[in-house]
Amino acid sequence: MAVRSVDVIVIGAGPGGYVAAIRAAQLGKSVAIVERENLGGICLNWGCIPTKALLRSAEVFHLMHRAKEFGLKAEGIGYDLDAVVARSRKVASQLSGGIGHLMKKNRITVVMGRATLPARGRVSVETDKGAEELTAPAIILATGARARELPGLEADGDLVWTYRHALQPKRMPKRLLVIGSGAIGIEFASFFNTLGADVTVCEVMERVLPVEDAEISAFAKKAFVKQGMKILEKTTVKKLDRKPGIGVTAHLETNGRTETQEFDTVISAVGIVGNVENLGLEALGVKIDRSHVATDEYCRTGVEGLYAIGDIAGAPWLAHKASHEGVMVAELIAGRHPHPIKPGSIAGCTYCHPQVASVGLTEAKAKEAGYQVKIGRFPFIGNGKAIALGEAEGMIKTVFDAKTGELLGAHMIGAEVTELIQGYVVGRGLETTEEDLMNTVFPHPTLSEMMHEAVLDAYGRALHI
Repeated sequence: MAVRSVDVIVIGAGPGGYVAAIRAAQLGKSVAIVERENLGGICLNWGCIPTKALLRSAEVFHLMHRAKEFGLKAEGIGYDLDAVVARSRKVASQLSGGIGHLMKKNRITVVMGRATLPARGRVSVETDKGAEELTAPAIILATGARARELPGLEADGDLVWTYRHALQPKRMPKRLLVIGSGAIGIEFASFFNTLGADVTVCEVMERVLPVEDAEISAFAKKAFVKQGMKILEKTTVKKLDRKPGIGVTAHLETNGRTETQEFDTVISAVGIVGNVENLGLEALGVKIDRSHVATDEYCRTGVEGLYAIGDIAGAPWLAHKASHEGVMVAELIAGRHPHPIKPGSIAGCTYCHPQVASVGLTEAKAKEAGYQVKIGRFPFIGNGKAIALGEAEGMIKTVFDAKTGELLGAHMIGAEVTELIQGYVVGRGLETTEEDLMNTVFPHPTLSEMMHEAVLDAYGRALHI
């Protein structure tokens, strides 16, 4: 059997893997990338991108119902779920095809199949045409993750769905239970609720969107309830009684008290599990910690020449984190001296309605860390552009170190905040102080002016509240 030798092998062609491959190729390395399913990985095919396409359809549908507010007329408003899904799949397919073009452009060898690591520096790929052997002094693991399934709550694709089933729904749910209120759960809850489903969200923690600042979570809950969602906090789904062709009886426990509710569909969104199995990692001496590969700050696994990036390497489980790690590792392999990733400067975005975005420490986490803090807040209702857009519900919150003026965290809820958050990300990256931000001129009229006002407010200088 012929053995192909390259400088770098990347296993997994998601946003971490394909970006790592491109950067390594740009730095003069010969690269092979192995993918078992689709170029672009979960993100482009079954995650970030197709969900945003669905949510855009829901957003337009929502705005159509508000036409009268804008002096417009829209009659006979409806939707075709199959067509909504078809658009989402078309968007995903277009982008996945674009990754193939990028691989060719950068002269990266693509091998479709399942990879294993029989020895250090070696990768065996089971393809449709048989086994193919690759060798390289550097191997990057970017195999991603999949939906976590809890005992008794396993998905069956009929009554109980994962995100994959929810992206290609067989039907429009009438009574939907969403288990888990992280980004995935809340985004699907928002989508189906907007299209008319009776949605209940069940969260085991004390509040929805539990990783967000408490004020943002409270604001979000109020908005979701106003939209018709039912929010159950500190609630565990103990059991699902499935009745094929009919629905599901969910046994819900809150504060030791159990009740049952009937649903026709359940979406399980209770986290993810790293794809670490059947790769041969343990035999190589790779340490696995709770389904994720243990690494140092440079994504090194402790096995010479073997790196792990993205979801397989642990939190935060975000595509942009994976891509940045891919670039960092490629540059490390090429002999450069990149900076390690700072998880606290990676923004998280949730594309529900209203949108949620954040970076850095929450107010509570900052206080737990021993900081004396200054807090700034600014509501959307005080911003001219938000009112003109008809999006006056929302807020921006900033958290500063009272002693140094360092921006410790920023938290937002409202229209387009997933675009706005990057301003604070750049600020943290440049280590700007409150004075730098207050002296920055923000264009008018824009939503970004609220970012300025939220900084001013932390120091008692807000102008429009």
